[in-house]
Amino acid sequence: MGELKSKAKGLGNEIAGNVKQQSSDPETRAEGKAQEKKGEAQNLKGKVEGALGDKI
Repeated sequence: MGELKSKAKGLGNEIAGNVKQQSSDPETRAEGKAQEKKGEAQNLKGKVEGALGDKI
């Protein structure tokens, strides 16, 4: 269960980050880059949870 939740949150953050990166405001683009990285980390966490069978 944790695997899917982490992957879903990660995907959401990656998408939101990509959208923010299209902004003309440099600060918003920076936020988008950070949010995309956060999403990638959450997605990786979900993959690890899946590989370990949610034992972490």
